[in-house]
Amino acid sequence: MKKITKVKDIVYKRYTIEEGKAAFAAFESAVKNATSAADILKAREAWLTEMRHYATAASLSNCRFTLNTRDEFYQAEMDYYDEKSPEFQELMTAYASLMLNTPFRPELEKTLNPRIFKNFEIRRKAFSPIVTEECKKENALTTEYSKFMSEMKFEYDGKEIPLTVLRGYLSHSDRNIRRAAAEALGKGLKKNAETLDRIYDDLVKIRTEIAHKLGYRDFVELGYYRMGRIDYDREMVSRFRENVACDLVPAVKAIKDRVTKDLNLGQMMFYDNETYTNGASPDPILDEKGIFAAAQKIYDDMSPVAGDFMREMQEAEAFDVESRDGKWGGGYCTEFADWKQPFILANFNGTSSDLDVITHEFGHALAAHFVFEEGDEELEVGGMETAECHSMSMEFFAEKYMEMFCGKGADAYRLKHMLDSFCFIPYGVIVDEFQQIVYEHPEYTPEDRKRVYRDLEKKYRPYLSFDGIPYLEEGTRWQYQMHIYESPFYYIDYCLAQTVAFGFFLKSRKDYAGAFADYLNFVRQGGQKAFPALVEEAGIASPFKDGALRDLATEVTKIADDLFDKVEG
Repeated sequence: MKKITKVKDIVYKRYTIEEGKAAFAAFESAVKNATSAADILKAREAWLTEMRHYATAASLSNCRFTLNTRDEFYQAEMDYYDEKSPEFQELMTAYASLMLNTPFRPELEKTLNPRIFKNFEIRRKAFSPIVTEECKKENALTTEYSKFMSEMKFEYDGKEIPLTVLRGYLSHSDRNIRRAAAEALGKGLKKNAETLDRIYDDLVKIRTEIAHKLGYRDFVELGYYRMGRIDYDREMVSRFRENVACDLVPAVKAIKDRVTKDLNLGQMMFYDNETYTNGASPDPILDEKGIFAAAQKIYDDMSPVAGDFMREMQEAEAFDVESRDGKWGGGYCTEFADWKQPFILANFNGTSSDLDVITHEFGHALAAHFVFEEGDEELEVGGMETAECHSMSMEFFAEKYMEMFCGKGADAYRLKHMLDSFCFIPYGVIVDEFQQIVYEHPEYTPEDRKRVYRDLEKKYRPYLSFDGIPYLEEGTRWQYQMHIYESPFYYIDYCLAQTVAFGFFLKSRKDYAGAFADYLNFVRQGGQKAFPALVEEAGIASPFKDGALRDLATEVTKIADDLFDKVEG
């Protein structure tokens, strides 16, 4: 039986750059003196062991910082890794070069997955020692933003509350409450506008400087290399965005127009975007303890593998979902490689989004578990587009069990979750195209960026209005989308993955057990195959295929019509 260590009991020890350099020197010496591919593989395993130690220490440091951004010890540790991570990246790039240039490479490619070498090539394109100092500045800025957002307070209903709690009110059944929350959100952001503009302006400039020093025309090109993309490129993403505009936006607009008419809204406002019916929001009827107990039951029913893993996660206390002052405002799944232990952070707020967390992040954790048990640590769970398929698809597989979480509101949840997911895609491409335009025009002022964002909202969400909402009406919704500051060009992966998740969803409506078996096979393979190949093997249309989004829109609209009848009937 696997021995479980509670996450809180994992001892943190800083992994220093000096340790990393010593490990690399040993690897380099072994490669230069190697007489066979076996010698290289042995040296590689020793190097990867050291990098697991580094990854574990860095992940633990980040995790404990995000649990309490006021913790001075872990703030200092984060500062250390911000300062030293470019030097670690330099070592990893040098490792990749040695593996690419060794005369034993042909033999190694017969033993190792060829995608490992493709990743090595991308890694060399994404970094060079000549930008180490600039990368340190970039890291410091992203940490500053994370800390700033986690500590920002918004005045609402006579209280000061964090963004995570305030956003919960944006899905309230009472429109006046939603409006008040949106106004509080805008006013709070405006109060901090100078800092938000300054941090992003500095990030755009430093990232552009890094790209230029590496010989790229703009940061867009470098950003794709940083994301490790080897299965699709800038042009394919551009076509995907246009397909969204042509095939998805009209369908989303039709749904939103129906909601506007049914609810007598007059105009669909930003604060109406998460509302679909007149009834109360389909929030969970369970408290935190009840949600976890129900989740255990559904994962046991889905598959013994999923059930056993959920039990291990709970035994390890590998969840922190309480919203509290000073805690980082987002949600994530990370892992501590030395312990083969995934960990999930979230901020429950009593809304249906809590259920998305317990399913979405669990999908990520399950994928990490498979890598630890049977995968390839260098290929990990795959690219971010593949990783998000794991999480978003799990959300849909959990819909079958929603009566356990929402009682009589289960169908209302299904409707909301499906339409939130469907209507998300146009927003996601706004985020992606916004970033591309900004990095293609690093000279843009804050006012220019706001104009760009307003124009993109009109293109992809023509049904939505921000009029009259303080600050947000200026085109600033993006300023609390943390990925834009912290993880540029990540967001399109959510959109691509969402189309694949819908594919699993549609399959599950015909054959749940078969679809879940295909899903587990998809997750188990992680990064060992190309994203298009994984999608094809699962029997799902590629998101890049012409007409795939049109067919998806037709199917989702039919299901939505049936659910509207059930919920409103």
